[in-house]
Amino acid sequence: MTGVHLLDRVIGSDYPSFTTAAEIRAFEQVPYTERIAAQSTYDAIRLGAAVNPDAPAIQFLPNADPADIPLVITYRDLIGRVTQAANMFHALGVGPNDVISFMLPLLPEAFITLFGAEAAGIANPVNPLLEPHQIAEILNAARTKVLVALGPLPGTDIWQKVEKVRGSLPHLKAIVQVHGGGGDPANGIYAFNDLITPQPADHLVSGRQISADDTAAYFHTGGTTGTPKLVRHSHGNQVYQAWGVNLLLKAKPGATLLFGMPLFHVGGSLTQTLPTLSAGGCLVVLSPSGWRNPAAVRNIWGLVERFRTETLSSVPTVLAATLAIPQGTADVSSLRYAAGGGSAIPVAVGQAIQDKLKLPVVEVYGMTETSSIHTMAYPDQPIRLGSVGLPLPYARVRIVKLDVNGAYERDCAPDEIGVVIMAGPGVFSGYLDDAHNKGAFIDGHWVNSGDLGRLDADGFLWITGRAKDLVIRGGHNIDPAPIEEILFQHPAVGFAAVVGQPDSYAGELPVGYVQLKPGASVQPGELEDWVRTRTPERAAVPVQIIPVDPMPLTGVGKVFKPQLRWDAATRVFTGVLSQLTDRGIDCSVKVGPHGSHGSLATVTLRNVPTEAREAVENEVHTLLAPFVLRHEVVHA
Repeated sequence: MTGVHLLDRVIGSDYPSFTTAAEIRAFEQVPYTERIAAQSTYDAIRLGAAVNPDAPAIQFLPNADPADIPLVITYRDLIGRVTQAANMFHALGVGPNDVISFMLPLLPEAFITLFGAEAAGIANPVNPLLEPHQIAEILNAARTKVLVALGPLPGTDIWQKVEKVRGSLPHLKAIVQVHGGGGDPANGIYAFNDLITPQPADHLVSGRQISADDTAAYFHTGGTTGTPKLVRHSHGNQVYQAWGVNLLLKAKPGATLLFGMPLFHVGGSLTQTLPTLSAGGCLVVLSPSGWRNPAAVRNIWGLVERFRTETLSSVPTVLAATLAIPQGTADVSSLRYAAGGGSAIPVAVGQAIQDKLKLPVVEVYGMTETSSIHTMAYPDQPIRLGSVGLPLPYARVRIVKLDVNGAYERDCAPDEIGVVIMAGPGVFSGYLDDAHNKGAFIDGHWVNSGDLGRLDADGFLWITGRAKDLVIRGGHNIDPAPIEEILFQHPAVGFAAVVGQPDSYAGELPVGYVQLKPGASVQPGELEDWVRTRTPERAAVPVQIIPVDPMPLTGVGKVFKPQLRWDAATRVFTGVLSQLTDRGIDCSVKVGPHGSHGSLATVTLRNVPTEAREAVENEVHTLLAPFVLRHEVVHA
């Protein structure tokens, strides 16, 4: 392998330039199928390992502290252990169509399990923070044959959840326990190390030849509440993600990445882990809790200095938190760019990163159904803050108008807002349960994102809102429907709706609206308590529930949720600007639709003396800067 891009057979000693649309189209003249050098994730990691088998693939920091002595796993060790894991699963009866689910924190065994499972069968990473009944629904939907889980250890309840759900899993044949005990083989529980150690590390015992069309994994999506949707990824889908990310970020062997995202999230497993390992880079794992460990952010600049990290990459809440950490004397000159996704990066946060850290901000956009990133800001081109960039090479984006039944009507003109649909090598073939595929695709193979956006004249994508109802809280999806059902069960509630209200830290928080039945009344806090006691997912409980009369409805009688989102945003911004009104400044805010931004907050200042206007306007901009929602200031 002589090229700089290990997954591309055509690229030679230098990465191509993508400064213009013409250069991108010229690059695409070679069919993607002729470029790709790996058919499977197993092949991709083998390519990365072949560059320097003795180089570190993973450095695990137990406390996310620069002073930690890391546990180092070389590439020779990694590919050997992944091979052993695949053979372990094969010995447990797993075939290419069988599912290995796992519930693990960010331990080395989690990475080995993910790719070993994909080499033997189908991996199903599961969020261990979910409630037991939610976990059981996912495991049953996947028809889990083998479950890998963290054993009973202090400070974690993963094993307790396993014990609660195992009796309700009819397809389960074996549980593999990572740490916490020696297993109980008589009851189908086996110790990870006992099973993996005897397996050969130099070949797949099954003799399996994995094709790009084989299913690699199921990732659950559709919100932290509600019936789980299992997204079916092929090996080709996942390898494309690694190929595209490495291509645009010009990945090279030896580069380090501070890693703290969960593997049950495609951003962690596919956008960060697989590209790094297939390029011969090194994952510096920030403790079992990753970015959820407060020490990870607190020590960020010391970690950058020690490991000479080139990328500051995570969800927007983490990026924003790092800005509050003093750099001190830390040498962070190794950083080349910051990158974020999962939810929108507030323009002010992006601007602060550019101003304070002097780094370009590479914002990305995608979804589980596109194997994570589908568009991104190209580092070779000027950054347009607020835009999520251009499609990856060979990927496509369209903006379309759909009718009330979700059927295609027409494509939108440049800068006209419509529904974002996507196609390309990363787009999945459908959900595991065919019932979930209704409305998922437009024209057969264009996935319906459920997001609203526009394409400018240069093809840059701008996300302006959501056509679907999910609330995105700190990068996690919350499905409003189950919460609305709980509200409907209250005897006083006639109409109920849950939407997202802006939040300066989490991006959005769930807020409820209800129209009470005629003559009905409720006590303050009654509905919030009603939901809280009936909802296992704490993050989904509305931060407040607001009575409205009448509930805004569409022409066909459905709740018009954009009006509620505007109302929620107006309430939040009015509260934030109370710092001005408390000082006697006549100030009001109204959020409503906008042709380019989707929604816009208009702040009206009245009777402000001319000489004070600039100072007051700057104060408004400072107060509202942390929010994703755009705003403008006018004088009356």
